[in-house]
Amino acid sequence: MTLKAALTPIVLALVLAGCAAAVDQRADSRVARAEDRWPPIGRFVEIDGTRVHATVQGSGPDLVLVHGASGNLRDWTFAFADRMSDRFRVIALDRPGLGYTDRLPGYGGAFQRDAESPAEQARLLSAAAAELGAEAPIVVGHSYGGAVAMAWGLDHPAAGLVVVSGATMPWPGGLGPQYAVLGSSIGGAVLAPIVAATAGEGRVDGAVRSIFEPQDAPSGYLDYVGPGLTLRPGSLRANFRQVNTLRPHVVEMEPRYSGLDLPVELVHGDVDEIVPLDIHSRPLSQQLPDANLTVLDGIGHMPHHAAPAAVADAIDRVARRAGLR
Repeated sequence: MTLKAALTPIVLALVLAGCAAAVDQRADSRVARAEDRWPPIGRFVEIDGTRVHATVQGSGPDLVLVHGASGNLRDWTFAFADRMSDRFRVIALDRPGLGYTDRLPGYGGAFQRDAESPAEQARLLSAAAAELGAEAPIVVGHSYGGAVAMAWGLDHPAAGLVVVSGATMPWPGGLGPQYAVLGSSIGGAVLAPIVAATAGEGRVDGAVRSIFEPQDAPSGYLDYVGPGLTLRPGSLRANFRQVNTLRPHVVEMEPRYSGLDLPVELVHGDVDEIVPLDIHSRPLSQQLPDANLTVLDGIGHMPHHAAPAAVADAIDRVARRAGLR
């Protein structure tokens, strides 16, 4: 073997190590800029060593808002929390690994495929809400947060539930290649820093457009909600792995839905292609003993932005049905 041939693997390893270091450095720089631009806007509650980020505003019956995948509590505080704070004490919470809430113990390793279940998230967030004085709140969950809201209602005190575009029922098929790859052990470990280091504005804008279709995102939404927080490597791993492992948990929850003794309002757009109405909210409404389904014509996945009055009306109905009004 020539000296040149012997050195080739070593040179290649050094180049790859240098590339990885450059990616990590760029990703770290972007994380720092994102956290500087979109800092915490609320307070922190510590539950058994896990910090939960929360905002609290208004007065009245307690209302807890739980965000969906790829988001944080800013999705609710952009406009909707203000809409409700004249008649409710509104608490918005970051889910584990997203926004500024910590991962739960045992999760968060770069190569770890497992993630917090809806039940584990509900346990953490219900304890945080109780620490903030909300013992049995109305719980509102959007998208993935709808599964957390259902787990909350099944296992923890709540006055009622409002599920908005909720991912609450088992669905056929997979979630697409990005979830399979970034939700995997190697993909999450290796690709998350690359995505964090390289994702440009065009990619972010496209993702937001797809979430809001066929509506447009409200003016100023992207600047406020903090997409850079979602693009942090740790948040990317948390998000993709939570979504990638959701279905088995929903399968376990579904047989318990018929025993849920709470008023529930379901709000869902009839052109939602991310969490389809006919797979989730419509069959869920037939299983729950005390549910009302509101179908919004021509509305996609984000009713709390595209049709906020309908979501507010659903919350007010639950409050009356629960005897809070």
